[in-house]
Amino acid sequence: MLIAIIVGVVVVAFIALFVIFLNNQGGSSAGTDQAGQYAFQVGNPGPGTAAPEIKLPATDGSTFDLAALRGKTVLLYFQEGLTCQPCWDQLKDIQTNISQFKALGIDQIVSITTDPLNSLQQKVSDEGITIPVLSDTQLVASNAYTANGYGMMGNSRDGHTFIVVGPDGTIKWRADYGGAPKYTMYVPVSNLVADIRAGLKGGSS
Repeated sequence: MLIAIIVGVVVVAFIALFVIFLNNQGGSSAGTDQAGQYAFQVGNPGPGTAAPEIKLPATDGSTFDLAALRGKTVLLYFQEGLTCQPCWDQLKDIQTNISQFKALGIDQIVSITTDPLNSLQQKVSDEGITIPVLSDTQLVASNAYTANGYGMMGNSRDGHTFIVVGPDGTIKWRADYGGAPKYTMYVPVSNLVADIRAGLKGGSS
């Protein structure tokens, strides 16, 4: 009888320790602990605000018009440009894993930088990038979204800003990763997707 009681206590203790372990690991499916690992600020305009107009030439030969995409969810990626190879690695990784963004309900992804269109067209060709990159040489969109307030190059270039614009034209989520003091210029796709998912669900940003 005593042996049975001891065995029972040991089993209960083991189960309790296992539950504690699961809770410390998040106790949920893989990937959910990826959110919040890369610090970011939330600039203006932020979530709940109408997204400013963007109408800029794109590397695919089109003119991107954000207003024309009402009814769709758009991910804007403001980045530093030609001199920032990690930014292009970021864009390539997004392209490689685009199905993960589609699974979040994102219909269109574009990147925006302040370099001339012809130079950007050469760069995307060299890198094998098909996601449209917009040329904002006059910093019209950059200033409208204050995306040029988070980079290492001052306000002449963008930092590393992601903005989700919803079907109704309002900003649903924003993360400015590129700010001081770390000036993050690359976020692994698993972390980026987790941050977007948490933000769209109303999680902490």
